[in-house]
Amino acid sequence: MKRGNKFLSILTRYLILILVGILGLGVFYFVFTPITIYPVYFLFNIFFHTVLSGNILFVKQFPIEVVGACVAGSAYYLFFILNLSTPNIKLKQRLNMLGFSFILFLVINILRIFFLGLLFIAGSSWFNFTHKVFWYLISVVFVIGIWFLQVKLFKIKDMPFYSDLKEIYSASIFKKY
Repeated sequence: MKRGNKFLSILTRYLILILVGILGLGVFYFVFTPITIYPVYFLFNIFFHTVLSGNILFVKQFPIEVVGACVAGSAYYLFFILNLSTPNIKLKQRLNMLGFSFILFLVINILRIFFLGLLFIAGSSWFNFTHKVFWYLISVVFVIGIWFLQVKLFKIKDMPFYSDLKEIYSASIFKKY
């Protein structure tokens, strides 16, 4: 790719990141809240009488509220940032990577909420501990694992941010010849 095209690519990708950043995480929560809540509701409804009211599931009369942290909009945003801050990916592959990471994380997240909900309605003494471990540790491991998996599957050679900074530096007046 010619140097001018590389800089146009960098500029375009980071302007999109800034625009989405200005719009805020609300975009991700708007999209992923319903497609998280309804499958969880469906899963519970297979095994128990379940009523959905807004973002609260009533399973066997136990209220399970699916709040923003459960939806994990920031994880989707992180996938988006990692994707757009990685250079030398064709548009179709970039969209496939986003779809892959979003769908895989969505499925894992739905199963996580369902599993934690089962612990809650069973009155398990492990609920609070398991919930905190998932919240603070396992969710981070999921995001990192999904990112590395797609880097391997899609054969990505460049690094987010670093590769762009390296390209900019190599064209700058600060580079030693």
